[in-house]
Amino acid sequence: MRRLFPILALALAPQIALAQCGGSFDGFVGGLAAEAQSKGYDSGTVNAFFAGVRQDQKVLRADRAQGVFRKDFIDFSRSVISAGRIQNGGRNAQKYASVLKRAQADYGVSPGVLLAFWALETDYGAVQGNFNTLNALVTLAHDCRRPELFRPQIFSALELYKRGDFDPRGTTGAWAGEIGQVQMLPDDILHNGVDGDGDGHVRLKTSSADALMSGAKMLRDLGWRRNEPWLQEVKLPADLDWSKTGLNHELPVSQWAAMGVKGRSGPLAQGLKGSILLPMGRKGPAFIAYPNFRVYFEWNKSFVYVTTAAYFATRLEGAPVYDPGSPEPGLSDGEMKSLQKKLSAKGHDVGAIDGILGEKTREAVQREQERQGMPADAWPTRALLGRL
Repeated sequence: MRRLFPILALALAPQIALAQCGGSFDGFVGGLAAEAQSKGYDSGTVNAFFAGVRQDQKVLRADRAQGVFRKDFIDFSRSVISAGRIQNGGRNAQKYASVLKRAQADYGVSPGVLLAFWALETDYGAVQGNFNTLNALVTLAHDCRRPELFRPQIFSALELYKRGDFDPRGTTGAWAGEIGQVQMLPDDILHNGVDGDGDGHVRLKTSSADALMSGAKMLRDLGWRRNEPWLQEVKLPADLDWSKTGLNHELPVSQWAAMGVKGRSGPLAQGLKGSILLPMGRKGPAFIAYPNFRVYFEWNKSFVYVTTAAYFATRLEGAPVYDPGSPEPGLSDGEMKSLQKKLSAKGHDVGAIDGILGEKTREAVQREQERQGMPADAWPTRALLGRL
């Protein structure tokens, strides 16, 4: 059914406009339309934008069925960093060399970083999602789980529509409203969208130049430090003080070097601070994370995903395959939940008892390892679980 919101209906809906989520979907959309007009959009634009918008049950199912990264770093990185993706990365690096060079000149973001995001988000633009974006945003804003995240995106999409860069009926993307080859939300496009190909529009679905330049500007605005490294594989001495490792600890690179930390395929970046990352403990892969690494968490919150994306970027710029080492076996889902319960009972803040090795659980593991006199590398093992 075609849904329109004439001026009379808008005038009669001041209370509906205040509703943040829930209730009648039609009433909720009417409130959005009223709010849009109160922001200065004319009724014709508003009616055309919201005409035909509908609740998408597939979006709600996708939201409630979100998977989490339960794979460890080695399994996940090996599953997503394929030879084909690396080869395609090389081809795209050549094909878009001028765009990548311009992105680095303007925003200080290295080509490998953009190529890795492009690959992991949409396989270099091949898989962008087929959910109607406006339906997805309105559905998620109406749902009361995270309306504060999605409601503002609707008005950003309206502004893009007014500019000719958003089609309410035709724009599609991911179920959570991200659009284009590097998957950006409308508000990110509105504030960081760049016309990379010079056609007068920002179209992240069809223009790789627009997508790459916009992704670079977004990273810069999230805090990316111009032309600085982000991650580097390292070799560690056997007697390193493991309690100083992890993202919750940061030291000048000169101090890490004095402690015997060395780059595996090149010198450490002097003059910066860094954190030693041990995604699977002291016996597994080891990296030093420079300040730019933390910007990745503004794009995605998963430690495993972020570390994989950052490592993939180094591979695309010539770094060797990491040394996997011989890490101790990780815990099963049930064992991890048991560990979290035991750590919580001892006063550690692990967040939710969910079986996920998140940052809070890592920090709690490290503190308990130190208390138990074990190597404090933040990797949960059956030995630690047994002691608890």
